[in-house]
Amino acid sequence: MTQQANNLRVRRTQKLLREALVELIEERGFDALTVGEITERAMVSRAAFYRNYRDKYDLVEQIFEEAMSALLSTVGEIGTEHPPEMWVKFFEHIAEYERLYRALLGRKGSPWFVRKMRASLAGLVSELGHQPHWSNASNASNRPAHTFSDEFVPDLVSTMFVEAITWWLEQERLYTPRAIATRTALLASALFKEASTWQ
Repeated sequence: MTQQANNLRVRRTQKLLREALVELIEERGFDALTVGEITERAMVSRAAFYRNYRDKYDLVEQIFEEAMSALLSTVGEIGTEHPPEMWVKFFEHIAEYERLYRALLGRKGSPWFVRKMRASLAGLVSELGHQPHWSNASNASNRPAHTFSDEFVPDLVSTMFVEAITWWLEQERLYTPRAIATRTALLASALFKEASTWQ
């Protein structure tokens, strides 16, 4: 089999497994699922599943890691535009995988995934604290925006982002990705500004 045909087969398998995962979370909840149920629904062999993923957590984690790696790759390119384009891209990713995130963050979702998402975003927020001011073009400067003496502010901001995503999905994406990114980034910016006075 050619490399291209093999890649296509892998991508098709991943797509079927992701679709099966979402359907089953919506029906039964994440915690109750087994790999056997996912592969049966996807009509994919267990061997094919284990060639791609360690377990159901790894399946979910890899989807989220795609979003985080895309985000992290833009951290170094942050300009002074508002909202930072990276947050718009992040909400666009959430919109693309709307059913998955709605399932994982909803009532039948996974506390494990919520914690994972918050921890990843908190790391990103800490990283942003070392960048020149990224959230408000009018007072942009070349000095680091914020350095956090503890994890309180990054944890709070990451929790706010997760709650914003959950609310947005529950409201049937009332705002465009750009609009929700703008509102959330403005709130984060106000929090950063306040926290920077706490010396």
